[in-house]
Amino acid sequence: MRREIEKRLKIKAIDIYGLSEIIGPGVSFECEHQCGLHINEDHFIPEIIDPDTLEVLPEGELGELVFTTVTKEGLPIIRYRTRDLTRLNFETCACGRTLVRMNKCTGRSDDMLIIRGVNLFPSQIESVLLEMDETTPHYLLVVDRVNNLDTLQLQVEVEDRFYQDKISELQALRMKIQHQIESATGLSVTVKLVEPKTIERSEGKAKRVIDNRKMI
Repeated sequence: MRREIEKRLKIKAIDIYGLSEIIGPGVSFECEHQCGLHINEDHFIPEIIDPDTLEVLPEGELGELVFTTVTKEGLPIIRYRTRDLTRLNFETCACGRTLVRMNKCTGRSDDMLIIRGVNLFPSQIESVLLEMDETTPHYLLVVDRVNNLDTLQLQVEVEDRFYQDKISELQALRMKIQHQIESATGLSVTVKLVEPKTIERSEGKAKRVIDNRKMI
């Protein structure tokens, strides 16, 4: 997407990383070489940890990014877990800067999804469905990317007695679920009603998300 923007607008698009809990945009930034984001180490101390053991990982290892603020006064933070997965690069950049660089984040250590810039937890979807009599707790989120835009589809099982209703009634139910989800999350979603026991069950932790964006 960035290459397409640069090509069409004839600009250099620079990535800037930040978190609202720390400072917002400005924690790290790319230079003209675009080979990692320089972390402003005079303000933030970065670490990479194993998200399971919380042990600090060796240089260059993939893990969860952790920050400690140095100059923040209103809300100082010590070893804040961002949940973002990345690597740190301590080599001098081609631009001459010696600030440590972080790679683009490859994923999350929790189950949060970022869809069109909005943070979404599957538990938000589940809480809406549990309040509805027509649906079961079994659902599946399918995230994809079409024409450089994220799409979100919710597949949800409905109670058998409702699935036998007329097409118009099922359509009304689908629109009701869609409205409830969009009101709760602020995201547009396509709802697909499926028959009971259609969604695959798991012996362990239920699989709630299929993120096809990771396959691109």
